[in-house]
Amino acid sequence: MPLRDFFLAISVPFLWGIGFVVTKPGMEQFPPMLINGLRWGLSGIILIWLFPIPKQYLKNIFLISIIGCTIQYSLTFSGVNMIDASSAVLFIQCEVPFGVLIAYFFLKEKPKIKNLFGIVISFIGLIILSGAPNLEGKLIGVILVLSGAFTWSLGQVLIKPISEKINGIVLTAWIGVFAGPQLILASQLFEGSVIDNILSADFKAWMIVFYLALLMNGIGYSIWYYVLGKYPVNKILPVMLLLPVTGVITAIIFLGERPDIKVFIGGFIIVLGVGLILIEKNSKKI
Repeated sequence: MPLRDFFLAISVPFLWGIGFVVTKPGMEQFPPMLINGLRWGLSGIILIWLFPIPKQYLKNIFLISIIGCTIQYSLTFSGVNMIDASSAVLFIQCEVPFGVLIAYFFLKEKPKIKNLFGIVISFIGLIILSGAPNLEGKLIGVILVLSGAFTWSLGQVLIKPISEKINGIVLTAWIGVFAGPQLILASQLFEGSVIDNILSADFKAWMIVFYLALLMNGIGYSIWYYVLGKYPVNKILPVMLLLPVTGVITAIIFLGERPDIKVFIGGFIIVLGVGLILIEKNSKKI
């Protein structure tokens, strides 16, 4: 992998890790579905004018927007709103073992024994993390975040073929065009008072929305879809191991969270299991 693409790839977990954390205070004024609807809608509105309409792929992008964005972000951030951001970022690492399982059932890709062992280790870490005192009584939040991680993994299986044919920015733009209204409508149905929440939000909340739209989406997802389309998935996913590092550090610095020792132990074991799945010995350079 050229040095430029390497630095592009590792920039994604940095942008996303910060994004997951700063969304937490943003949800004090915008509920989970609404903040993500505004975020994706804004990124779509800004980006669609830059490129031609990918007419032959719109149906596929619409399906992806439902599964990999609307459903996924509704689940993930509803869960993030209930638990500590530092714990949520670690739970999200289960996207990788979930991805291995999805590939087995949907693509008939038989995982290696090493990968199965990695899944077992990851879920041991998940159990330890779930028992942390700061998660007591927050089982629903944990389930929502894990469900979002599973849905994200499913979405990447659907996105991979299209990302090989469409510019990453174009894909981000049109997912935003479709997912933004879907999430805002879902917010009105399930969370209510969309107009009131929008009108009452302060400058800080809107700055968070703009960060999510322009940096986490416009730059982060565009880069992600670019590298996802250019390189094999198992060569790209390892960069997500940096996500809990940036996420937990950001949560400690900006939110003042003080994770329990079980969070660090469970998180380390999850990352260890994920690394066992992703890291290949004597792998050829790409």
